[in-house]
Amino acid sequence: ICESPKVIMRALDAGHTPISILVEEKEIKDEVLEIIERCDSLCKDLPIYTADYDTLSQLTGFNLTRGMLCCMKRNALPSVEEIVKNARRLAIMEDVVNPTNVGAIFRSAAALNMDAILLTPACSNPLYRRAARVSMGTVFQAPWTFFEHGPSEDANKSYITELKNHGFKTVAFALRDDSISIDDPCLSSEEKLAIILGTEGEGLQDSTLAACDYTVKIPMSHRVDSLNVAAASAIAFWELGK
Repeated sequence: ICESPKVIMRALDAGHTPISILVEEKEIKDEVLEIIERCDSLCKDLPIYTADYDTLSQLTGFNLTRGMLCCMKRNALPSVEEIVKNARRLAIMEDVVNPTNVGAIFRSAAALNMDAILLTPACSNPLYRRAARVSMGTVFQAPWTFFEHGPSEDANKSYITELKNHGFKTVAFALRDDSISIDDPCLSSEEKLAIILGTEGEGLQDSTLAACDYTVKIPMSHRVDSLNVAAASAIAFWELGK
């Protein structure tokens, strides 16, 4: 389910096929009309449902952003091999379950020079309505897919091993003292680097930290102990995506 004209337009640009549209009556103008005409050209007799704001809020259970939703078919995801083939910088999410964080990380990764994004199986799906909206539709612009395996003490079943098999050095972001500075030249000099961010609250698994080539802790001040994972991701991508 895509919410807002911008997100819907980016999903269409990515080749997703519309199934039906739900739109607030007063929003049927300008960009919304353009989307309706485009969807109609792709799918004849496409169902388009309209209603006033109060009715739509009761139907959906939330306030529609700019008054438009579009139900679309999901495209098949590429393989990990396809995603990493020509990439130098990867954003990795390990078990990030909050869709708002997933969407925000996608937006930062797309804007700050990450070539692709990979997620462990326990992550919230980037095509969940809220994740797609928070990302401003970048889930339809940045290359991404899911790993088959998540974190594991068994190297043969760990996504870290898969990254290393593709020639990537791995850098874990974690609250540990045995870490290097985020601006350490050894990181920027790596030809292929995977930046790994952990789940909300607990962070990365011990097995992941043990398997990574580097660990980085973002310096804090005013006795703040940590940042939200989405905020930390923007700092990481800005510094390491240069």
